[in-house]
Amino acid sequence: MKEKARNIFWFFGIFAIVVMLCTFDMDYNELWKNLRRAGIWLPAVIFLWVFIYYLNAWAWYVIICDGKSGKVPFRQVYKLTISGFALNYATPVGLMGGEPYRIMELSSYVGGSKATSSVILYAMMHIFSHFWFWLVSAVLYVLFEPMNWGVGILLAVVVAFCSLAIYFFMKGYRNGMAVRALNWLSHVPFVKKWAKRFCVEKKDTLERIDAQIAELHKQRKSTFYISLGLEFSARIVGCLEVYFILNILTADVSFLACILIMAFTSLFANLFFFSPMQLGAREGGFVLATGGLAIPGAFGIYTGLIARVRELFWIMIGVLLMKVGNCKNEKKNE
Repeated sequence: MKEKARNIFWFFGIFAIVVMLCTFDMDYNELWKNLRRAGIWLPAVIFLWVFIYYLNAWAWYVIICDGKSGKVPFRQVYKLTISGFALNYATPVGLMGGEPYRIMELSSYVGGSKATSSVILYAMMHIFSHFWFWLVSAVLYVLFEPMNWGVGILLAVVVAFCSLAIYFFMKGYRNGMAVRALNWLSHVPFVKKWAKRFCVEKKDTLERIDAQIAELHKQRKSTFYISLGLEFSARIVGCLEVYFILNILTADVSFLACILIMAFTSLFANLFFFSPMQLGAREGGFVLATGGLAIPGAFGIYTGLIARVRELFWIMIGVLLMKVGNCKNEKKNE
């Protein structure tokens, strides 16, 4: 990646950090008191994400290498994973900053088409695992939590929505998705002219990317399911964050409840995908989720606060990593 392009992403990350610092809904003295209250659990929450990002990076690395000796060092994939997520957290609509950055950096190692296909495949897998997480969580709620008619209808909608999404993702894996995505963009205002031109100019590249996407599911099933398993595991491990934070406030909380809280919160926050850094949506999700499980809503507010601080910390780390350990060689698109 050229340094000029990298600097654009870097300055965008710096801007996002400033926005987050200015949007905490409390003064900094109160914030400091809440952080001190967390004690040892705050570094535990922050350190937990070293392992979560490791699982994310491993899931992507499996796709890049596909059982072969990797041309990309794992430490580089790990670095790009953290920086990519940092940009995604800061971007409205999601997947609009981190994915282009990962493609441009990874192209220096494996070429443009391979970098693009692996990033698209990983982004698809990351989202795909979300739907499985929500679906499994809905089933767990039915099995272990009391329900009324309202909750039952909501869960039925979630199950139907996730099942439909999983079906379309599997269809995309079988037939490819790059060409279809660009064809869809060609009907979207403001970007349709660019999308049509890009489809014509990069037709061969897009078809090659779709072939690589389809190949992952048809011929390399072990890679597909290993990557999916790692991403789903990252979702489950991520629920420990809620468990750690709630243990600051009460010892009367189960890990199952934390899975359900995290599932509902992530689903609620993703409904507000247009919000930069999901400001307010995630906190609201925590409050609604804890209230729905007969946990005081104030606990949800506190959980959202600590999670936001953790997110800010890792965005800072991701932005800093963008300036170190980069490949100097530019590899032409394949």
